[in-house]
Amino acid sequence: MDVDPRHYEQIGIKDNDIHNIVLSYLVHNCYRETLESFVDCTGMPEPADYIEDMEKRKGIFCCVLEGNALKAIELTEQVACDLLENNNDLHFDLLSLHFVELVCAKKCTEALEFAQNKLMPFGKEQKLLEKLEDFLSLLAYEEPEKSPMFHLLGSEYRQHVADKLNRAILAHRNLPSYTAVERLIQQTIVVRQSLNQDHGKDEIPPFSLKDFLKG
Repeated sequence: MDVDPRHYEQIGIKDNDIHNIVLSYLVHNCYRETLESFVDCTGMPEPADYIEDMEKRKGIFCCVLEGNALKAIELTEQVACDLLENNNDLHFDLLSLHFVELVCAKKCTEALEFAQNKLMPFGKEQKLLEKLEDFLSLLAYEEPEKSPMFHLLGSEYRQHVADKLNRAILAHRNLPSYTAVERLIQQTIVVRQSLNQDHGKDEIPPFSLKDFLKG
């Protein structure tokens, strides 16, 4: 039965459901201390099976964010030995972080040798060849941070790779690769898009996640 939007506030939501959504977010992002405090405050059972996994993933996550990609690869192979072997795109992304560190350190000769030995074998795939060309272009600039590919040097790119790796490890361990709140937002967007298609553009305004979150 459809619910009048004006009556949404009257629909009851169980605290336990909200707690599970928050718990999912904390586990996914390896916020162990916050998770432990949250569990103490809410009285929820601690997801003991996830603690060891969280610590390992957090270590890998931190290595990627710090630019220590080779250590991240080593730790990933310990946690999921065949993950990178079967995911060339992710493996390339991690190796590219080390290449970037060499470029930023002005170790151009070492960076070129690393690219030839570790990155160029991935060039057999068209998608990775294009990415390889973007990274190699950094060597053409005395100040790569001012090149058109400057975004590959920043923290946002490392964050992107870290998130991508974290999701891959979770999926490899048969755990949800997206948090409950992400799935809820995805579902909300899909439902609103479907409503727009069913009822026409003039009847329902285009969905805006930003406006939706403002309430």
